[in-house]
Amino acid sequence: MSASNRTKEIDLKNRSRANELDAAYHLHPYSNLRQIEAEGPLVFTRGDGIRVYDESGKPYIEAMSGLWCAGLGFSEARLADAAYRQMRELAYYHSFNNRAPAIVAELAAELMAWAPVPMGRVLFANSGSESNDAAWKIVHYVNNVRGKPQKKKFIARERAYHGTTAVASALSGLEGGKAIFDLPIGGVLRVSAPHYYSGALPGESEAQFTDRLIEEVRSVIQREGAETIAAFIAEPVTGGGGVIIPPKDYYPRLQQLLKENDILFIADEVISGFGRLGEPFGTQVFGLQPDIITVAKMLSAAYAPISALYLSEDICAALKEGSDRMGYFGHGYTYTGHPVSAAVALETLRIYREDGVIANAARVGAHLQARLRELGQHPLVGEARGIGMIGALELAASPKERKPFPAALGVGAQVLRNAMARGLIVRNIPGDIIAFSPPLISTEDDIDEIISITRSALDETLASLKAQGALGG
Repeated sequence: MSASNRTKEIDLKNRSRANELDAAYHLHPYSNLRQIEAEGPLVFTRGDGIRVYDESGKPYIEAMSGLWCAGLGFSEARLADAAYRQMRELAYYHSFNNRAPAIVAELAAELMAWAPVPMGRVLFANSGSESNDAAWKIVHYVNNVRGKPQKKKFIARERAYHGTTAVASALSGLEGGKAIFDLPIGGVLRVSAPHYYSGALPGESEAQFTDRLIEEVRSVIQREGAETIAAFIAEPVTGGGGVIIPPKDYYPRLQQLLKENDILFIADEVISGFGRLGEPFGTQVFGLQPDIITVAKMLSAAYAPISALYLSEDICAALKEGSDRMGYFGHGYTYTGHPVSAAVALETLRIYREDGVIANAARVGAHLQARLRELGQHPLVGEARGIGMIGALELAASPKERKPFPAALGVGAQVLRNAMARGLIVRNIPGDIIAFSPPLISTEDDIDEIISITRSALDETLASLKAQGALGG
């Protein structure tokens, strides 16, 4: 069937041109394809500060920073200017074959100055998914160089989200249609998410819960053999899996166990890097000592696609040895270290420093957490949690018993719709979890508005559930 015939099958009445064209030709990620075809998308045309505007001119507070990433909001002129200057000077060049754009060298040096722990070098990519995929490749490369060809398995957690490339999807602990892509690949060992609220056994204290999680990892290592396990990958705070903050003793004990068994630790800081938690990195918040750190999203405040991996000195030494054997390091992309993206990222880091953006995130983040805890008393909320400028409300049919709503009720989706009708964008994560990740430039007044709208959305949802008899009165 031709494109024109397909378009005719779609009801285009009362649609804007952008809506019409999108519905006819654009295959959307993480969207219901039939619904998009039938209804078209919500089209946005501009941004200003922490708000975005749809094509009718309606403003929305973007309390998710897009996809956890627009740390400087949607109208930072310095980043537009940085991109324009670089496009005029050198719009593109690569870093293959011992070459480099000058701006990429500058960014690499600046990133090393930001490193939360001593690191050797940075490797650039274009997205968090690509960086986590590259981490998997590099760990395999390193153990081959070290003469440990059997040491290739990865330990990853339930509810983790590491991206959508094939390997990153396999490492992720969210099903989300993985099976239909044949992505449960070999070599990935799964352990529990460190979420006390949803994972603790009846009567189990947080300390006992932590003991059980560490023993679970230990038993996996003993069962599989430490000589077969290469790395453990974890987000300091789980993002897409529901904003999960581990118990305080979890990471120190986990890292000691990994060290004892010569297992590398990869910190996926794609969301948490560059201020989201109120510190430059989650590595600093939780006292981590990773061998690899992956970053993306707020590296450029989402104004241009770019990501990076921090690699330890030991890993870099193995990569050099492998390069000696092969004649080169055989990994990279056409757009690895793209000069325009690099210029935007470099200017982003300057803004973070010069404008006190991360200090603002710490101060306003404390206010966000206090206000979220207030919403934790709402009849629909089982747990309010978060740290810095990231948070979540986990909805529950019976908060005292931590009993979730039946999935068929779509309670989280109702809250999301009610919030959007009032001009607020949040995220509904499976399990009826409402997530928040506002831009780092948000003010306390912005947070108060976000909380006020969320409360109204919760109240409307509560009233609807009562009217349906879904709450028993």
